[in-house]
Formats: sequence, C-alpha cells, structure tokens
Amino acid sequence: MDALLHEVKQCTICVDHLPLGPHPIATAHPDSKIVIVGQAPGLKVHNSGIPWNDASGKRLRAWLDVSEDQFYNTKNFAIIPMGFCYPGKGKSGDLPPRPECAPQWHAALFSKIPHVKLVILIGNYPQKYYLKTDVGTNLTETVSNFKSYLPTYFPIPHPSPRNRFWMSKNSWFEASVVPDLQKRVHEII
Repeated sequence: MDALLHEVKQCTICVDHLPLGPHPIATAHPDSKIVIVGQAPGLKVHNSGIPWNDASGKRLRAWLDVSEDQFYNTKNFAIIPMGFCYPGKGKSGDLPPRPECAPQWHAALFSKIPHVKLVILIGNYPQKYYLKTDVGTNLTETVSNFKSYLPTYFPIPHPSPRNRFWMSKNSWFEASVVPDLQKRVHEII
C-alpha cells in the first residue's frame, strides 16, 4: 500500500489540465474499513494537503458522527476521491474532477483494501462512476434510495456549504438518512 500511495502522490497524468499543478491527495491503509469517495480536493485542501480539511469536511464528520482522530485514522477511513488534485475554479464552484484519476488508480487502491465494509459515495461523480446504470435520474433520487445500494455503497450529497439550497429543500436527508449512516459507521469502526 505504501508503494502504491507513493506512486499515486507522484502522478502527473493530467498535469497540463491543472491550474496549480499536481498535488494528489488520497489516503488508505490495508485495514481501512470504510472508503470515502468524494469528488476532488478544493483549494484549501490542495494548499494544506489534508483531505476534507475545510467546511465540507467538518459537515461530513458531523454527518458520520466521528471525531477528527477517528476520521483521519486510515484504519477506519480510506479517502479516495474521483480526482486526486484540485481541478480549478469554475463558474459556480470548483471544476469537475479530472476524469483520468479513477480509471488509473481506483481499482489498484481498492485491491489493496480487502476488508472494506462500506463505500460512501459523495455527490454525483462517484455515484455515476460506481453505481453505473443503477444510479437514479438525479442526486436526490439516488440518495433517497440509498438502502437499495447497501450493504456495499452509501450515496450521500456533497456536504459543501454551497449545497444549502439542496439541504433546505430535502430536510429528510438529515432527519432520516444521516442517522442510518451514523449507525452503520459506528457498527463498522
């Protein structure tokens, strides 16, 4: 695993498309129990090198009901985003994750984590990639049908503060889905 993560961190496959250059961010351990598949690091994470070290990460840890120590313990959580590097700024937020990372690295990383009990898919990009034809017609449909993807996958929205509108329109998520997510996480770790 250490050799593979070292190789990931040296990756330059999409260097010509990255406004700030490559800075791959992913964490894992052979004993990781839960894999978090997000979209791509934001600017703050790019600068710190610490995954989910921002407002989105704070909300995600609250949704999971875990401490920072639990979250950053790689025996609990592997963090394998769809794109490992900051993709740059778009009109209404960050650009989509680069499409090269997941096909290049995910299978190799997952093959080194044999005891994964749950894969949390955060947002549309990981949900479409992993759920393929079983993904709902939109994020709301996919997340509301989360039980149909268990026990392997648990789709959730992105915890970004930019998702305030979705969260206010879909209060059922924090009322009924988050408690189930927390229960599963606590049973696993």
